[in-house]
Amino acid sequence: MSSVLHPATTGHSPSMAAKYRPISSHLAIAPPVSVVIPAMNEAENLPYVFKTLPGWIHEVVLVDGNSTDATVEVARELWPDVKVVEQRGKGKGDALTSGFEECTGDIIVMVDADGSADGNEIVSYVSALVSGADFAKGSRFANGGGTDDMTPIRKLGNWALCTAVNRKFGARYTDLCYGYNAFWRHCLDKIDLDCTGFEVETLMNIRVVKAGLKVQEIPSHEYLRIHGTSNLRAVRDGLRVLKVILKERSNRRALRRREQHSPMLDPVRGEAS
Repeated sequence: MSSVLHPATTGHSPSMAAKYRPISSHLAIAPPVSVVIPAMNEAENLPYVFKTLPGWIHEVVLVDGNSTDATVEVARELWPDVKVVEQRGKGKGDALTSGFEECTGDIIVMVDADGSADGNEIVSYVSALVSGADFAKGSRFANGGGTDDMTPIRKLGNWALCTAVNRKFGARYTDLCYGYNAFWRHCLDKIDLDCTGFEVETLMNIRVVKAGLKVQEIPSHEYLRIHGTSNLRAVRDGLRVLKVILKERSNRRALRRREQHSPMLDPVRGEAS
């Protein structure tokens, strides 16, 4: 799928090693990494977000949700090569899919624009992908993770929804509604995102499991939003997540019924037997 190079231990020549970008003292990679940041009126938070982004990433794609502040101007000042995408629709899901379409990297990383995510963690996600995972899923509740921005009722809701997904789809997630994830670009061909709101992360988590992709959870720490207020509404968005779970479960059952009742094809003649 891709190559991992440990410069200190390999016998590659300097010219061969030059094709790789150093990530740490022990790891260098060949595949380019795109970071997608959906943002709407996040000018005050972007300096904190961009400050933690590693310099070795291939590109930053900022999806602007019709901001009325200086979000775009600040992004261009902080990262001169930033690719700005003007969002035509509404919602986080729509913003992310718009950003994914513009990515040119082999690996895509999703990062929120409110300052709650630490860009230094990207190395852990990328390491998991180049080591064999298809989808690196951030978890605030895996060993080593944490959160500063979750009320007891939101924790309970996340646990209940996560438990439902694990039981209905055979997943082993410790966290469900978290937006810090990374994946190989080819995953987009198998999960077909078709929702517009905050439930997009849940939809992705369900469909990567249904597609049989290899998922690895990455311990991640979620920090408090630095400036402004979140558009997240626990009850409203929790119900939207539940609706997605039930819809995906219903679709899965319908597919199984079709497979069970479809006629077997003769492998030689190509006809129904």
